[in-house]
Amino acid sequence: MQPLVKGHYRARLAETPEDLRMSQRLRWLCFIARAGQRDDGIHVEADELDPECRHMLIEDVASNQLVCSFRFLPLTNGSQIRRSYSARYYNLDALGSFDGPMVELGRFCIHPDRQDPDIVRIAWAALTRFVDETGVEMLFGCSSFTGCEPEPHAEAFAMLKERHLAPRRWWPRVKAPKVFRFARALRLRQPDPKRAMAAMPPLLRSYLAMGGWVSDHAVVDPVLRTMHVFTGVEIRAIPPARKRLLHALLDPPA
Repeated sequence: MQPLVKGHYRARLAETPEDLRMSQRLRWLCFIARAGQRDDGIHVEADELDPECRHMLIEDVASNQLVCSFRFLPLTNGSQIRRSYSARYYNLDALGSFDGPMVELGRFCIHPDRQDPDIVRIAWAALTRFVDETGVEMLFGCSSFTGCEPEPHAEAFAMLKERHLAPRRWWPRVKAPKVFRFARALRLRQPDPKRAMAAMPPLLRSYLAMGGWVSDHAVVDPVLRTMHVFTGVEIRAIPPARKRLLHALLDPPA
């Protein structure tokens, strides 16, 4: 995939060990560093799946600073689902029968000093191009909520329970030792849609706008200090209007 430049940002695939290390340093800063701790260029967040993945870098064109990164693991079809990071935390046997190419999107992070929504836009533009070029039929991964306590996210969890649970044929089942079964715990809670969507992580909000669905429970990850839900998007089920918006991100400015 060729680099993609939109406005102030450039999206490109990592090509060198130093590119990968930059991504791993940003991940450490976003997921591991204590409050106020800065990246000293030494610490990284890495795992054994990194060599199997492609890594997308979003850089500031003017400064070359890495402002966002994520990785994706291509799978031929659902028969390879157990290779994924998500399969460590969820029983994904139901997805084993999915018969098209899949990609697991993971470790999505934005530099904590950057709040520009254009970063998410170019990330989705780059991902859209990758999907178009490779014929992917399903995106999936873990969408993270900050912290390990459910109460701050109750409104969002109630909204997921009410409108966005996975189809039964793909239902992710419990595997991790510590989970919050929000669909059960919040079964009587009626969410306020506006407040709930405002509380959703930006990546998950984008997934849901594309017709994405989630597990009925969140996995508590004390290492990364997050709670995450399994999330899937079937490409053929994305609403036409949303597909047009995604492809419009690829168009050069007039």
